[in-house]
Amino acid sequence: MDLELAGRSVLVTGASRGIGLAIARTVAIEGSSLAICAREEGALSRAAEELRGLGAKVFAQTTDVTDHVALASFVRAAAAGLGGLDAVIANAGGSSGGALADSTPEQWADTFQLNIGHAATLVRAATPYLAQSPNPSAVLISSISGVKPAPKAQYGVSKAGLIYLAAALARELSSLHIRVNAVSPGSILFPAGGWDSLRISDPARFQDFLDRDLPAGRLGTAAEVASVVAFLVSPRAIWINGANIAVDGAQGRPSSAGW
Repeated sequence: MDLELAGRSVLVTGASRGIGLAIARTVAIEGSSLAICAREEGALSRAAEELRGLGAKVFAQTTDVTDHVALASFVRAAAAGLGGLDAVIANAGGSSGGALADSTPEQWADTFQLNIGHAATLVRAATPYLAQSPNPSAVLISSISGVKPAPKAQYGVSKAGLIYLAAALARELSSLHIRVNAVSPGSILFPAGGWDSLRISDPARFQDFLDRDLPAGRLGTAAEVASVVAFLVSPRAIWINGANIAVDGAQGRPSSAGW
């Protein structure tokens, strides 16, 4: 299937590794130009070089997505560098602090700022450019932790907020024909990621997690998530709006903690 992404301009936050880089690769192969950002300059430069090797035009800028002024500036510069924006993907995310007793109000606020705050700022800053596109779209990368409880609570709550945010913005921005959807990956294995670290450091616990909660006996891949995201931002998904798409292989609990 031709996703009709050739010649389109796609922005991805947190695109130097993992799911973000896989998304950028996938749309680059489909013929899109890219704007990518991350905090670490070296990793971002390597990602940009790889994507250019696939034939993509790439605008890359180191950006802390929790700095709303810097993020909005990146969006403006990306739109100028690519000649507009057709899709934005809020992929950067994470969590601060531990369990409830081992976390602070500041760490909860930081987690919300990284996940929900950055996504809202990204879409807000991109809206004037997306409104000029014939098929504008935004995708917020959430998690099955947003609907299936697991530690850490602040992470799951913020990911649940992203699912709500996508549905709310889909309606709010409908007059501009901007589609907004959420994608909720399950546990995804990629080099140097958290699950890869557990696989190496505690193989018995890792295998127990697979046996207990992964019906296919394996974790998902970043490329499998990226394929869904690429479809969602394409004209082929024109009637999908305000949805939350789980990409989890029917996974049970999202944590290896076993509760």
